Amino acid sequence: MMALIKVCRGKNPQFGEDCYLAENSTIIGNVTMGNQCSVWFNAVIRGDVNSIIMGNKVNIQDGAIVHCTYEKAATTLGNNVSVGHNAIIHGCTVRDNVLIGMGAVVMDGVVIGENSIIAAGAVVLENTVVESGSIYAGVPAKKVKEVSPKLFKGEIERIADNYTMYSGWFKDSE
Repeated sequence: MMALIKVCRGKNPQFGEDCYLAENSTIIGNVTMGNQCSVWFNAVIRGDVNSIIMGNKVNIQDGAIVHCTYEKAATTLGNNVSVGHNAIIHGCTVRDNVLIGMGAVVMDGVVIGENSIIAAGAVVLENTVVESGSIYAGVPAKKVKEVSPKLFKGEIERIADNYTMYSGWFKDSE
């Protein structure tokens, strides 16, 4: 069994090297994925109404949704981005080395600076600019503190690396 990969409006998803797509993940339309990306169970990446561009080593965890807004807001994810379980990423720009926690919502026009963390359950309102190296939490999300070097290594880097490792477990069993 393979992921559901659909052409939409003449656009076919493009995949880099060494990607893992869970068999019940869905990737639609104008999606460009870098190398070593993973899309997990029940995750949806829907590039039907605008483009979605993902860098290298991006993981879209179980139940997460990545979408965009018609004729208004594309979605761009940098390198080493982890999108937690059941998060919603919509029409925004996420720079390199970002962790988006479980159940977080990131709205249209948001720009998340590099080396940042969006806490689990946070709601980042439309057009918010998240400072590089910051942790944003709450509803609506506000800056709560800086990302320490220990937190960067222990969470942002560790999770991106772990998901690359986890995907290898599944690739080996196919």
